[in-house]
Amino acid sequence: MPKVVDPAARRLEVVDALFRVAIRDGLQQASLRNVADEAGLNIGSVRHYFATHQELMLFAMRSMVDRVSGRLLRHVDAAANLGARPRPERREVVAGLLEELLPLDDVRRAEVTVFVEFATAARTNPALAGPARDAAVGTRALIGRVLAGLARSGALRAGIDLETETVRLWALLDGLGFNAVLHPELVSAADCVAALRAHLDGLEPDGADGADGADGNGTADG
Repeated sequence: MPKVVDPAARRLEVVDALFRVAIRDGLQQASLRNVADEAGLNIGSVRHYFATHQELMLFAMRSMVDRVSGRLLRHVDAAANLGARPRPERREVVAGLLEELLPLDDVRRAEVTVFVEFATAARTNPALAGPARDAAVGTRALIGRVLAGLARSGALRAGIDLETETVRLWALLDGLGFNAVLHPELVSAADCVAALRAHLDGLEPDGADGADGADGNGTADG
């Protein structure tokens, strides 16, 4: 009796193989044949699910973004009602959400490494440019939403321009991730956490503590 294969599971298996090749050898080495070899499949099996290399690349990029987004969404509910939380708890909630974008463990390091590979390829590959831009737009929007929630709860210093601060925090996260995967001997996971948290501390109102700065009903959207 032929073995029944779950198509969705097989596609993810192939994508995981592509990620391993990209992390180890670079995305330019992630040909259909090399990915098939990495997955322990024949190339015909891979072509059954991905007719072209470009189709595999697009699916893999979207899969990676979906994985990160899924984890981020689990933090969004916790980021509600920021103004009602004591300052240390508020900082932990916001930092925990943003740290999902940094290479702080093997899973996140692999994701950031693959994203750097995809983003670099997207500069000259029009097929990848759209998903790469969508990922960037989504990251910027998330950061803006977090900062807007902090602002509404009175948890940001007066006079902060949200658009400028969104770009600044986005650039910090991208820069930390990029350098941590390219130069791990210079930027460790601990360095990433320290830099992010120092930045977040610098956004707090002077003398902020406790459930300070809540708005009229003590709530804020994360």
